[in-house]
Amino acid sequence: MNIQTVGVVGAGVMGIGVAQNLAQTGHQVILVDISENTLDKAKHEIRNNIRFQGFFKKTDKTETPDSILDKIEFSTNYKMLENSDFVVENVTEKWDIKKEVYPLLDSICPANCVFAANTSAIPITQIASATKRADKVVGIHFMNPVPMKPMVEMIRGYHTSDITIEIAKKMLDQMGKECIIVNDSPGFVSNRVLMLTINEAVFLLQDQVSTAEDIDKIFKSCFGHKMGPLETADLIGLDTILFSIEVLYESFNDSKYRPCPLLKKMVNAGLHGRKSGKGFYAYQ
Repeated sequence: MNIQTVGVVGAGVMGIGVAQNLAQTGHQVILVDISENTLDKAKHEIRNNIRFQGFFKKTDKTETPDSILDKIEFSTNYKMLENSDFVVENVTEKWDIKKEVYPLLDSICPANCVFAANTSAIPITQIASATKRADKVVGIHFMNPVPMKPMVEMIRGYHTSDITIEIAKKMLDQMGKECIIVNDSPGFVSNRVLMLTINEAVFLLQDQVSTAEDIDKIFKSCFGHKMGPLETADLIGLDTILFSIEVLYESFNDSKYRPCPLLKKMVNAGLHGRKSGKGFYAYQ
């Protein structure tokens, strides 16, 4: 299967990164969101990201923000996805929202189009149940920031076919990425561990065991992590962290996944991390 046109659904932090990465690797991209304002912000963010990348690595001089943006079509109309070879879905981590997207994609996209769910915690088998092509649904958990991360977690759902896995691997190879394939389970490998770590770090802050700075410093200095758990939470988005830990709590009915009250309070206050300008740290 020749993957040329890729649809990206959802123009939040992850959707922006996926669309940018795809455009920078020669794909034609259709970025769809329900909000024109969100799409305008996405265009501005991608332009800034490309300029920022130029400070850290050598790039082709013909690769300008405008040349990359020319490969991305921004639209609020799902029908623009009708010729897509592959679709990456990045909408909010709430099942009530996600389950409405897939029947729509089913009705618009070609029969051979593969759907990749870029989800933090929702099981891929559950997502595939909302389609008529369960064998063509796979999980691809991209890491943030997408263009800078060479590895992804790929999740095989109950019905995901070997052909779908190979198609997804081919697309990732075209994006300059490798994958580690895991079986389907809420949170998969990375977030089943990471969300617990972040949630417990928030409990430590709530219980005044330590400051945010020192909690993160312990992980960076003692364990060699590039970022501490609270810095990581700010990068991912505290709202996404809360949605993910709630999925784990609901899925396993295990009290160890109980969301920290401070995390809930911060999300309710609009302190979502980098994307809102303030989380555990302040950002300009």
